[in-house]
Amino acid sequence: MMKKNIIKLIMSTIIINYSIQVFFVLSGYKLQGDLLVFSADNNILNMVDPIPQIIVLMAILIGLAVNAVLVTIAIGLYQKFETFDITKMFEVKE
Repeated sequence: MMKKNIIKLIMSTIIINYSIQVFFVLSGYKLQGDLLVFSADNNILNMVDPIPQIIVLMAILIGLAVNAVLVTIAIGLYQKFETFDITKMFEVKE
């Protein structure tokens, strides 16, 4: 079952994007974790991994840019076809 409304498609891609970002944040989480930067000595046994946090930060920025492009395309399609319904946009006119 495919959605026919472009706005619903854009919203679903945003939700999928954010759910993947939450997964990456949770993969780097540790209970009672500490950062190496805030330690007096450089010997921490339960250090938090900063790599997933960096990946999520980059994914947020890339996702924001992709979402802006999708909304721009949707606005352009609405101005041309005056509908958000995909089936009505691409009907073959005889």
